[in-house]
Amino acid sequence: MMYSHFLFILFSVTIWPAIDGIIAPLTENSQSSSSWIHPFDTSNYGRLQLSNGLALTPQMGSALSLPWHVFTWNSWNFFACNINETVIKETADALISTGLADLGYRYVNIDDCWSSILRNSKIEGEAHGVFTCQVRPGSLFHEEDDAESFASWGVDYLKYDNCFNLGIKPENRYPPMRDALNSTGRAIFYSICEWGVDDPALWADKVGNSWRTTDDITDTWESMTAIADINDKWASYAGPGGWNDPDMLEVGNGGMDFSEYRSHFSIWALMKDEIHSPDMNLIKNLVRLQDGIHQIGIENLNP
Repeated sequence: MMYSHFLFILFSVTIWPAIDGIIAPLTENSQSSSSWIHPFDTSNYGRLQLSNGLALTPQMGSALSLPWHVFTWNSWNFFACNINETVIKETADALISTGLADLGYRYVNIDDCWSSILRNSKIEGEAHGVFTCQVRPGSLFHEEDDAESFASWGVDYLKYDNCFNLGIKPENRYPPMRDALNSTGRAIFYSICEWGVDDPALWADKVGNSWRTTDDITDTWESMTAIADINDKWASYAGPGGWNDPDMLEVGNGGMDFSEYRSHFSIWALMKDEIHSPDMNLIKNLVRLQDGIHQIGIENLNP
């Protein structure tokens, strides 16, 4: 079913019962030295980051404050706009049948193009240019209404792109949605996606739970390694509550061979990013490569 009321760029639903309510904010005592290891430079970590209780570990870790591994799958890099209810349900079923859900892959993130082209009639007259990247109705100037809709649908994760921004600087464009999400009373991971243009690692720690540091990835060794190098610049800014986002994995999409995908997965495990791959069995074979790294929470490619 395609919704006509509101649109946001990406939403996530769990394939296990959701946990409702805002989780208690982080405190200085919640990150004791005995439970969190800082082997590399963490000098630029936000003191409490967004403090909404989310992202104690990254998207490739846990979107919620949970004691087990919770990972995410995203539709965009393989399906792009070619999505429908069947595709999403089959993906959720595949996460279960391949055993990936048991390993922690319990979030199915639906990217752009899931909504209808227009909002419903009661919102006619919205400003021109307020669209998603694929020209669906966007949430700019509709933050409160849309956040309430997301919360009512049981959404756990919002990726908010910066296309058609009407010239509003990201530092001003993103806080209203943060406030709207927090006001719903539901814990929703807030993923900022302005592609690193305004160096969000310098300002987004009090706004979102993650922020894109690079342009979009493509399924090539050159793109993957270039993005890893760019993202590494911002390693010291990432930590519990707010993480750098070098874009999604391309594992299984066909542009690299198995050894290159293995390197790609391992590097992204170090950098803490979210997963995308249509090849569930390949991911199952790779997932244990990052398992030991996950709890450390490091984000530095030059130890």
